[in-house]
Amino acid sequence: PTSGKVFIEGRQTNGGGVELRKDIGFLPERISFYDNLTPVQTLDFFCELRGADKAVVSSLLRDVGLDNAANRRVGTFSKGMTQLLGVAQAMIGAPSIYVLDEPMGGLDARWVKVVRDRLRMLNEQGATIIFSSHILSEVQMLCRRVAIINKGRLVAEDTIENINDHLNLRPRLWIHSPGLGNKAPSWIHEIEGVEDVVVKDDTMLVTCDAAFRLKIMMTMNERGLRIEDFRTVEPSLEEAFVRLLSGEEG
Repeated sequence: PTSGKVFIEGRQTNGGGVELRKDIGFLPERISFYDNLTPVQTLDFFCELRGADKAVVSSLLRDVGLDNAANRRVGTFSKGMTQLLGVAQAMIGAPSIYVLDEPMGGLDARWVKVVRDRLRMLNEQGATIIFSSHILSEVQMLCRRVAIINKGRLVAEDTIENINDHLNLRPRLWIHSPGLGNKAPSWIHEIEGVEDVVVKDDTMLVTCDAAFRLKIMMTMNERGLRIEDFRTVEPSLEEAFVRLLSGEEG
């Protein structure tokens, strides 16, 4: 490291040490296993390396949905199945810290949910999980804190809510009104509390203070705008990411 200190369970790492590393589950972005081994043999091998009980292997494979492929050779696996096996090996020994690089990479929607639910469960059981990802929707769904890095430099580190507040990114009102036709009524901006309006087809995104939402919709209705559907759209991590990397901070 060029600077700073790393502590694991209150112990400073000082560059490493086998005992400290035993408490870390690691998944690299490009995981690779021996093609001629089965998932059972693969996890048995990693249990030996970590000094863990091999009795956990069957439950780990079941946890990631690979129990039906337990005796297939890993060389026949798809990228997604290999990724799931990588998640299973990271859980060997029930570490208290996980470092995962793109854990959802190569997974279809079904397996993304399996991994997502597993990470949530591990966290609820007390594990600390650090993962990097370009799938910002997954980051927003799972993480309590985020760190945004641009060209090797830490741009922001905080809760998503605090980052949004810092960038003045606020929830918006999504309104569907048949007949808008890509154009907002001229009087929309006259309504108290309306700050910005974006119209696409028959929908509007209205930026406004939360306290004015009901009043805004009531005024629209009184002026003859038929509101067929509406909902609140929370600011996305993607918006914050783009704003921070473009240097626009509110």
